[in-house]
Amino acid sequence: MNTPYAPGAVSRRSFLKVAAAAGGGLMVGFWPGQGMAAAAGAPADLNAFIAIGADDRIVLTMPKVEMGQGTYTSVPMLIAEELEVDMSQIEVRHAPPDAKVYGAPFGDQFTGGSLTIRLLYEPMRQTGAAARMVLVQAAADGWQVAPDSCRAERGEVVHTASGRRVKYGQLVAAAAKLPAPEKIALKQPKDFKLVGQPAKRLDAKGKTDGSAMFGIDAQVKGMKVAVVAASPVIGGKLKSVNDAKARKLRGVRQIVKLDNAVAVVADNYWYAKQGLAALDIKWDEGQYAKLGTDDVRKLMVAALQKPGHIARNDGDALKALAADGQRIEALYVNPMLAHATMEPMNCTVHVKGDGTAEIWTGSQVPARARDDAAKVLGLAPEKVTLHNHYIGGGFGRRLYTDYVVQAAAVARQVKSPVKLVWSREEDIQHCLLRGMYAHSVSASLGKDGKPLAFSHKIAGPSNLASFAPGWLKDGLDIDNVEGSDVFSYDIPNMRSEYTQEDGPVPTAFWRGVGPTRNMTVLESFMDELALKVGQDPLVYRLSLLDKQPRAAQVLKVAAERAGWGTPLPPRSGRGIALMRSWGTYLAQVVDVAVSDDGEVTVKRVVCAVDCGQVVNPDTVAAQIQSGINFGLTAGLFGVITLKDGRVEQSNFHDYPILRMSQAPRIDVVLVPSSEAPGGIGEPGTAGVGAALTNAVFAATGVRVRELPLRAEMLKKA
Repeated sequence: MNTPYAPGAVSRRSFLKVAAAAGGGLMVGFWPGQGMAAAAGAPADLNAFIAIGADDRIVLTMPKVEMGQGTYTSVPMLIAEELEVDMSQIEVRHAPPDAKVYGAPFGDQFTGGSLTIRLLYEPMRQTGAAARMVLVQAAADGWQVAPDSCRAERGEVVHTASGRRVKYGQLVAAAAKLPAPEKIALKQPKDFKLVGQPAKRLDAKGKTDGSAMFGIDAQVKGMKVAVVAASPVIGGKLKSVNDAKARKLRGVRQIVKLDNAVAVVADNYWYAKQGLAALDIKWDEGQYAKLGTDDVRKLMVAALQKPGHIARNDGDALKALAADGQRIEALYVNPMLAHATMEPMNCTVHVKGDGTAEIWTGSQVPARARDDAAKVLGLAPEKVTLHNHYIGGGFGRRLYTDYVVQAAAVARQVKSPVKLVWSREEDIQHCLLRGMYAHSVSASLGKDGKPLAFSHKIAGPSNLASFAPGWLKDGLDIDNVEGSDVFSYDIPNMRSEYTQEDGPVPTAFWRGVGPTRNMTVLESFMDELALKVGQDPLVYRLSLLDKQPRAAQVLKVAAERAGWGTPLPPRSGRGIALMRSWGTYLAQVVDVAVSDDGEVTVKRVVCAVDCGQVVNPDTVAAQIQSGINFGLTAGLFGVITLKDGRVEQSNFHDYPILRMSQAPRIDVVLVPSSEAPGGIGEPGTAGVGAALTNAVFAATGVRVRELPLRAEMLKKA
């Protein structure tokens, strides 16, 4: 997700704070941006972000959540690097919901948009370095020597000349009385011991031995379990429910009616499921009772004819295109998709008799989740305690709080604590979907075959308009044009435009957000242009990248590693694509084989990545690999369809995900770079779609402009 904020735009003087912790410890935290610091006031609780105790324990309060992306390892690496401690010395805890303390620089506490390392790279290093410096100063003061005669080493301060040493825990009380350093001495990359080196995941042990707590693992004394059935039709309401049979079933305790749903509360999940199946529910299906996929598609395609907001307008592309009777034009459409997280939506709520409430869940927006639940419960936010846990898949879905709000609405009618769990069917059929988007692309080519003019117009829902309307720039959704607005190729007349058409389907961010949709279209169309003039797709791209050395380099590296140009068997193909977004450049080459029946097998994917300074190369590789498999799932299988206002898919039998036996070999090549860190959680997904469709074209001669791939389209003639 793009943002209007530059990750490196905060100054040291605006955020560093040093204070005493409970028990005589040391706390160091930061509040990026003068505006956020002022909004937070004089922080009483300096637990953001590291605390060093007299017992030498180092606790990092993580401002971001862990949902498989490795944040709970890479961020501690930044602290440990500058603080001069071993990774094993750092204990990580989830940050409580507090947008003022943990929401800088946005004023909103969220994890998403491939932003974590981009935002925290310097502040976390500065925080670790500041802690190191005050500890060294405290030791020097005690020894009555100059601070520069001392050094930090493995959780101790050492006086170089005499060999005297003292542990951090013995210094924290004195260090807490010192002011934050005026000048922060950060390490040079050449001196890094941890950053840039592979590191084992700190959360791996708990996730393999079962001790790690996810939201769905919450257990509260006296807890009941609720399952829910929401209106199967988009926008429908509950008309009536006959619960006579359900109430007679073993373990069923209560039936809770909501505006658009019914919940059954029981002693356990199985009893609740049985009770739900026994209900006789009547729905008011509302105005979308006949809505189908084709209706949504027609709406989005028609919106392309409406004026939109301009994201980029170099030269005069429309004039050049209008004058060219031989211009190349194409219509692409992105399908609706579900998130299909492995951990379905869930939330446990205990409304207490003393005017307070407690919540256990996994959320990408913990402060929003608490505040939205508090509204439903009629409580002040400070009366609600939210315990955030590991997340079994976010992908943007848990940037939304609908499942938390629903759990609160059920819990306010139940005397005991209640855990609400969505079934897999409920999770897919009531997912806030990746919306459908239509794209009109056109180009005018010069005598040399290079684009003289290029236009890309997008129509579809605006997630920013509902999630963060303040991020709209004069009405322009910067997420929906991301990738298109910084299209890397040298084109003298380039236009990027977006028309908002929300339509009736509730939508949400989906891993890779705007670039996932846009780069699939743009990089497929680049292949169309190359083939139109009879040029190799790689050579054609490189001829347009003289001013973009990082983009050209990843293309060259990926092509060389993949063996670009080497022969392949019949009905096999190799496709290439470039992606630039989130401050990251990457190129992917996909090898496919297509059977005579039209079945596609992805044999290999090569991905060259320049994401600037790398913190943990293992995490980068893992994120690229997972992103590629996520993107291949969508490209090969992913589509949500509507009939009579209902989502037709319900579980993994008809909304399949890539299985281990189907996953290709993935080679990730990290291109060394000294640039600022780029995002890595989403680029792999955003970059693979076009490489896949280009490979399929190379194998079959069929140009796919609407995913997923369908066997009937690709059968041998």
